[in-house]
Amino acid sequence: MAARRFWRQQALQALYAVSVGQRDPGDAIDEIVGTRAGAEQRTFVRELVRGTIDFTPQADAIVSPLLESWTIERLPSVDRCVLRMAVFELQCRPHVPLAVTINEAVALAKKFSTEDSGRFVNGVLSAVARTHASV
Repeated sequence: MAARRFWRQQALQALYAVSVGQRDPGDAIDEIVGTRAGAEQRTFVRELVRGTIDFTPQADAIVSPLLESWTIERLPSVDRCVLRMAVFELQCRPHVPLAVTINEAVALAKKFSTEDSGRFVNGVLSAVARTHASV
């Protein structure tokens, strides 16, 4: 489980580089993952990054109504990336248990974002799971 968390962190860093740094997704993945990953880990990161990017319009449409007095654009960049990646997993990767997706997203938000981000991400994703999850 800890190994997957590490590779989710790598995917989040690549998504952040694409979102904030306007990097090409393939270049961001190659730079961040480098030669540390085996084929399975590289595939996992690539699927998370590319899937999240492709699913962003749908993820934003799911999350936006749940943001009280906020817009998705006003969220901290890391929170936005974490939410998009988690919503992608909730909707498109049903083999990943719901609790795992939410717990991993909360851990990423706590580690890489603001003091309140873990609670915020947990609340939003719990609402998504109750109303939109395909699992």
